[in-house]
Amino acid sequence: MCLLACVPEGPVASRVTEPIGGPCDGCEELCAGMPLRDSIASVLWLTPPGEPGEAMLMEGTVLMADERTPAADVVLYIHHTNTEGLYIPAPGQQHGRRHGRLRGWARTGADGRFSLHSIRPAPYPGENAPAHIHIFVEEPGKNVYYIDEVRFLDDPLLTAPLRASREGRGGDLDIHLLRDEQGTWRGHLRIVLGRNIPHYR
Repeated sequence: MCLLACVPEGPVASRVTEPIGGPCDGCEELCAGMPLRDSIASVLWLTPPGEPGEAMLMEGTVLMADERTPAADVVLYIHHTNTEGLYIPAPGQQHGRRHGRLRGWARTGADGRFSLHSIRPAPYPGENAPAHIHIFVEEPGKNVYYIDEVRFLDDPLLTAPLRASREGRGGDLDIHLLRDEQGTWRGHLRIVLGRNIPHYR
């Protein structure tokens, strides 16, 4: 079941479910501990102080289905693994434990833009899956849905057959990362709302 909306109840959000967008494993985590929508900024600092790893800055643009119009007021729930490829919750973390401590929300501005300051995630240990970032989308008045994982084109685990097998949910989310002079990995993400989302309306 996919979420229809996150409904704030004080500092915590509840959820309403509806079978639109296809099965969505983990969608309920978007609402767990979600702040009030209007308080969510377009810049998300995902890593806490002292988090080990290589710094990463991912800037993104969210577009309407016409691929031209910026999509404002879209909430993105983002989470990924740590440098060991694990989802480790913070001590005392009550919400979203399944997704670990590297989780949070960004809300696009009028220009459809957002940015993520984090670390470069690692792949799951002992598996052949490339390192990736999970993103769930909540548009105003629409169901919540997941998009394809964000993956990195320089990852040796990202093979041509894996690239070819993508669903294309949200667009092409295999991106280039390049190091800047300070050693930060930088990349740009382009998300198209509703792209290849089943029963999107």
